[in-house]
Amino acid sequence: CEKMDILFVIDDSGSMGEEQANLATNFPLFVDVLNGFVSSANLPIDYHLGVTTTSVTKNWSIGGLIPDSQDGPDGALIDNGCAMPRKWLERDDADVATTFSCVAQAVGGANEEMPLEAIRMAVSDRVDDGQNAGFFREDALLAVVVLTDENDCSRSDNNFTVGLTDDVCDDLAPVDSYIAALDQVTGDRGRWATAFIAGLGPGDCSSAFGNADEATRLLDFAAAAGDNAVTSSICDGDLASALGDALSTFEEACRSFPPIE
Repeated sequence: CEKMDILFVIDDSGSMGEEQANLATNFPLFVDVLNGFVSSANLPIDYHLGVTTTSVTKNWSIGGLIPDSQDGPDGALIDNGCAMPRKWLERDDADVATTFSCVAQAVGGANEEMPLEAIRMAVSDRVDDGQNAGFFREDALLAVVVLTDENDCSRSDNNFTVGLTDDVCDDLAPVDSYIAALDQVTGDRGRWATAFIAGLGPGDCSSAFGNADEATRLLDFAAAAGDNAVTSSICDGDLASALGDALSTFEEACRSFPPIE
């Protein structure tokens, strides 16, 4: 493994401003460690670093009478109005940490967070339509970091109806379907890894940044994905440890990367 494509899926709902600022503060340390990681050939790792959000476009009707909707980038890489050389950052770009910190801070997104659906769309739909073309490479480890203070509410359907007493998050796509999607896109379970920074439970947790719901679906995903998945608490207050855990998992997965035949 000489390449790593790192996708951050960041919760951009209104409650995430302080957590995003914490991520931005600690990200230079993440970049320093990433820049120090070398391949088995003692060469610096060739990385792509991109950002999307947990917001996914959905339209629904409440009881068949009241229309409702939410919008999002649907897995497309964002630049957040920052000075990006392209839709992602690379090792040789100027001031990677500062530019990422700019891109990663965006609130006002959808209230029904769908990180797993955003991941699926990022590596499939947005590649097929060209929006994320060039970011994902066949011979690179796909590494995904999710930062959220809510449970996953991913649905694969659209233009659906919910009952008057029901919720959008009552009828969700199976967690295993998202693991299968990553297996299919990369061709092998060993060619992708995930890190979830979320509420680990049991129950809600709280920190100086506010409360976080237990992310049961993300925990189920991590448990089913195996050794290439790690979970850290968003309520720890300092995200430096969580980012360190993510990089350690990615480095180990990269060293065990199955050869491309």
